[in-house]
Amino acid sequence: MSNPHAPFYPIIYVRGYAMTQSEQDETTADPFCGFNLGSTVYRSTPEKDRPAKKFIFESPLLRLCSDFGYADVYKDGLDIVDAEWEGPIPPRSIVIYRYYDEASKLLGTGKTPPITEFAKGLSRLILRVRELVCAHPESNLLPEDFRCYLVAHSMGGLVCRAFLQNPALGDEQARRAVDKVFTYATPHNGIDILGLNVPRFLSAADMNNFNRATMAKYLDLEALFKKTGRADWLPEEAFPSERFFCLVGTNRADYEAAMGLSRAFAGHGSDGLVRIDNASVWGTNARGQVSAPSATAYVYRAHSGFFGIVNSEEAYQNLTRFLFGDIRVDVWVDVDAVHLPTEIQGKPVNALYLFELLASPRGKRWYLTRRVAEEDSPACRNHQQLIDPADKNARKIFLSTVFLANRARVNAARPSLAYGLTLGVRVPEYEVERRFWADTHYEGGYLFRDTLVMEMVPPRQAGGDWTVHHGWQSNQAGRATQALAYKTLRNGKIEMRVAFGAHQAPGIQGHLRFVVSAWNS
Repeated sequence: MSNPHAPFYPIIYVRGYAMTQSEQDETTADPFCGFNLGSTVYRSTPEKDRPAKKFIFESPLLRLCSDFGYADVYKDGLDIVDAEWEGPIPPRSIVIYRYYDEASKLLGTGKTPPITEFAKGLSRLILRVRELVCAHPESNLLPEDFRCYLVAHSMGGLVCRAFLQNPALGDEQARRAVDKVFTYATPHNGIDILGLNVPRFLSAADMNNFNRATMAKYLDLEALFKKTGRADWLPEEAFPSERFFCLVGTNRADYEAAMGLSRAFAGHGSDGLVRIDNASVWGTNARGQVSAPSATAYVYRAHSGFFGIVNSEEAYQNLTRFLFGDIRVDVWVDVDAVHLPTEIQGKPVNALYLFELLASPRGKRWYLTRRVAEEDSPACRNHQQLIDPADKNARKIFLSTVFLANRARVNAARPSLAYGLTLGVRVPEYEVERRFWADTHYEGGYLFRDTLVMEMVPPRQAGGDWTVHHGWQSNQAGRATQALAYKTLRNGKIEMRVAFGAHQAPGIQGHLRFVVSAWNS
């Protein structure tokens, strides 16, 4: 029997790290642990001296309730984990995992349990939610058909991974019940301070939870960690990376924790606490080889605060499209050739190529993903990687994942789903023979920059044909009129390729590659 409520399963929210006793008490005193926080401002540019723009976002909690009919599960002042709590809950429920209650002085002992206990508690909570949902008279569910979503901020994502990846930290039935996982700004590969990983011996305030060696132990990744030195691996046998979404923040300037010291220590290329390179996961197969990246998107948001990642429209749109959307698009760049300036061709060259991407649905002010050089978030390759014939993987660059939803159409009479995608490729400078070469220095130069509009009509039934049109805006502004062919892959997804660039010096040639599949079908 399938779940008749798909894709609207219960959402379990797992909050992030609370460092001090006062922060843990503050978390305990908040019924929704921050999931109820909204925002009225956003940054359209990385310059802090410019005023913020007004944009009201009511909070993830309120929007899930108003847009999708979800509700919280508190009743008569009780939580579902309280012994006195009675009655079932509907499938469209939002459940807050209040794992800091025990650590607070308000409701607990004032002593923080280890992260492994938080993982075990999550397992018990999932089984409790399953029990109450299956008992609802309108659920029509058997326990084995129950499914739920995990949505986590910061360290909450590590709690989820510990539960999913370490068999000793949870019940197998609870793990099988998890349908998708969404993480905001989680340090999947730990936290670095001044370029160094948090030391393992730093047990104060449980900071060693973010040490990679410690993480490898509670994530059951010690063998892979010994080979790679990284902890951001998600074994496919534990949970499929395709159903795991990592939302990465790129705005360090607006993170005010510790009077701004945190962003100074985290450095450029971070959200003020978590480095961009540490905020996503990669799937691995049974042989420990990389199989696929998780679904990943990038937003110009700080780790938390007024311009925080959780309380933002961009994050909410990525969350709901991932949970409830209709189409998944993984965006790649395949580089075919790079062309040096004429005067330095044939010479030893060092150069860094920056691949930028901005993607937004038709008619929207915000971006589903935003990667630009000024925010330290582009994908990067050096010149040698792109010209080495033996390193084919380096020329296949994953940029982001975009989810589209039928409910978001501007015009219901149009069956298509459309979005705009701006691709930019920059080379800040060329260095010849390891020397600065003034005559061939291209400051901030774009080798390519243009916006592509994609318009898709998915098949009405499984196995049917897709209809796809595209258009570069430098040719036809605002229109996607050129039909785009595709091929069907072995896994049932479709792949489309759009050429970009030209044979010019300096220049770049390649293809945007879109791997598209029906989602939640």
